[in-house]
Amino acid sequence: MVTLTDAPALSRDDAWRVAATIADPEIPVLTIEDLGVLRDVRVDGDRVQVTITPTYSGCPAMDAIRDDVRAALHDVGFGDVRVETVLSPAWTTDWMSDAGKAKLVEYGIAAPNGHAAARPTGPIRLQLAVKCPRCSSLDTRELARFGSTSCKALYECRACLEPFDYFKVL
Repeated sequence: MVTLTDAPALSRDDAWRVAATIADPEIPVLTIEDLGVLRDVRVDGDRVQVTITPTYSGCPAMDAIRDDVRAALHDVGFGDVRVETVLSPAWTTDWMSDAGKAKLVEYGIAAPNGHAAARPTGPIRLQLAVKCPRCSSLDTRELARFGSTSCKALYECRACLEPFDYFKVL
């Protein structure tokens, strides 16, 4: 029988790889690494501290993500797992990986276009050209500023007439 003391020490890379597999409960095709929510992992023996940043401060998925990270790291042999939620710097869609954005489109959600620093700061609201994830048409319009979650808006494609979520630039 192999015990923890007999097993080789788990590294930061091991812990990162495990944490990086945790799926977002609201968009299960994305991992927390794809989203850029996974910020840091530190290991000291069988202790690991994982730092995560929510997509917005009231994100209800964070409790599930924290529990999933803890369980996954315990399962591979870490005895003391701590998950810290950090709000600063605030999460931005710039942290999403290109692979994550591609997964969104494949799933039927328009990926964020542009960069967070480019968003308007005053009362002027720019109308974005949001590409339909189904037919790739740019002939789309916003139906509702908030979609199935606060980080998405509801759009409609005028070409294929399908509604779709757009993951907003934040």
